[in-house]
This record gives sequence, C-alpha cells and structure tokens, in this order.
Amino acid sequence: MVPVIALRAITKSYGFGETTVHALRGVDLTVERGDYLAIMGHSGSGKSTLMNIIGALDGATTGQYELDGIHIDSLDESALSIVRNRKIGFIFQSFNLIPRTTALANVELPLLYRGVGRKERRDRAAAALASVGLSDRTAHQPNELSGGQQQRVAVARALVAEPSLLLADEPTGNLDSHATSDVLDLMDAMHAEGRTIVMITHEDEVADRADRVITLVDGEISAERWNRR
Repeated sequence: MVPVIALRAITKSYGFGETTVHALRGVDLTVERGDYLAIMGHSGSGKSTLMNIIGALDGATTGQYELDGIHIDSLDESALSIVRNRKIGFIFQSFNLIPRTTALANVELPLLYRGVGRKERRDRAAAALASVGLSDRTAHQPNELSGGQQQRVAVARALVAEPSLLLADEPTGNLDSHATSDVLDLMDAMHAEGRTIVMITHEDEVADRADRVITLVDGEISAERWNRR
C-alpha cells in the first residue's frame, strides 16, 4: 500500500552564504495509512518547517516528498492548492475560524472550494459537526463558543472533505486541561476509525496519545519511540 507520507532526504535552508540557516538536514520519514504520529522538538528544532513541508505550504530545498502517491515537488501552486484541499485536513492551534460566520458555514468551506453543491455541503457539514458532538451549535459563531468548542469545529472542518491526512499543529496549545482532554479523546476516536494523523506538539502528555513519536533536534530526527497501548 502506498504510504500517506514519504519524505526522502528532505533539506530546507533559508538565506545565503554565511547567513544561511539549515532548518532541516536530510529528513527521512514514512507515515503509513492509519498511523498516529507526534512530532516533537524545542523552538528552532525544525518541527514547524517540517509541518509546513508535510502540509504542502512550503517546499523543500532538496529531497523528495510524496503525499498519498503524489510527487509534491513537481506541482505548481495551483496544483498544490488542489492537493491541500483534497488530501489534507488542517487543525491549527489558533482554530483559524472565520469570525461572524456560523459553525456550519466554517465547516462547509473545504467543500465550497471544491465546488460541492449547497445541499450536499450543508448535509456533510452538519454530519461532521454531529461527529464531534456539536449538533446543537451549528448556528453559533466562533465568539459564541468556548475554546474547546471552537477547536472541535476546526476538527469537523478538517474531517468534512474526507482527507488522506489530518495535520494538527499544536491542537491543544490554546486550551485548558478539560478541553485538551476532550480534543485528544476526539483524535483518539478518529485514529480508531483508521484516520492518519500527524500532530506537532511540544507537550509530552499530548505526544503520549500518539502511537509513534519522533523528536527533532537541529533539523534532524534525533529519536523515535513507540508508545505502548
């Protein structure tokens, strides 16, 4: 089976000459379908750069990246936008919901960009919100929701287009302990359904919820462990 993520000798550098910063130094990483991977590292370790490359938000300086069998390196920006919409569901620390717009409309967005008809969009968005326990909040705007509820809307938005990969960047970073537990339980449930999840985090207790954890140091994978269940 084709892996969801296949990174080969990925490097990323910024600047020129003596000011060059080597953010990634030859990263090899494979994520199979159904994996739940956490990526850890201190500030400056390269984890945000790696997330941007995995999410097709930035390109590598050298190396090869295949996402669900697609050679990302060869695509132009228009094609990358299509791949991001169809293959990746993003969950951000800051939720990234559109203000003064209902939860239902926020969740519809990936389907709107895909050209899905209005009724199907609404039905699928409502089902996604129901799957995260927010059937009674479809008409609420972000400022009418708690932080945990906003993140669950963001999870529903990530799920609605049935992507190959859920990419979560510090998904609990703005949440209290109770909301953190709720969101991580939700991600556990998604993983149990067979979804592929890659999560960026600096918190050990969050990473412990994943099956596999890699640690970046100075742009290289310095450690890897499997969590026992």
